[in-house]
Amino acid sequence: MKNFLSLTILAAALTINLSACAQNDKSKRPSPPATATETIASGAVITIDYSQPAVKGRTIGKDVEPMQGQVWRAGANEATVFQVSKDVKVEGQTLPAGKYAFFTIANGDEWTLIFNKTWNTWGAFDYDKNKGADALKVKVKAGKSAQMAERLTYTISKAGKVSLLWGGLQVDFNVQ
Repeated sequence: MKNFLSLTILAAALTINLSACAQNDKSKRPSPPATATETIASGAVITIDYSQPAVKGRTIGKDVEPMQGQVWRAGANEATVFQVSKDVKVEGQTLPAGKYAFFTIANGDEWTLIFNKTWNTWGAFDYDKNKGADALKVKVKAGKSAQMAERLTYTISKAGKVSLLWGGLQVDFNVQ
């Protein structure tokens, strides 16, 4: 009986340990990590680290983010991180070199893009526009994408066009 109890405790401990290790493997998450990187014409390197939620038949803005008028982390899990290797202009406004949490606010076809200095955070739960941590806010137009993007995807062209593709949405902005 003692051997059976010892084996049961050992098996339980191994199961808990393996489960904890699997949670640390971000690739096993329902919204896995992804990265988009490009060196644009100005020589600046843009890197976007994000997690890719899937639409899974849900309605964007009703069943899944972004919700109208609310801050969204522009991805899943940790906040999306937007990094530039040197000073750039986003839609004509200066963004210093560095790492930023990238948030959005959808308001119909006009979106606010937010580059926040507090980049190492979970989601948008700690975002507080009154803290003064926003490095830059710009407004852009959202449109419909040419094809459905089941998973949130970012693309960056050499010309500096950054595109957020999610479901039937496409939000583009220029970085130079």
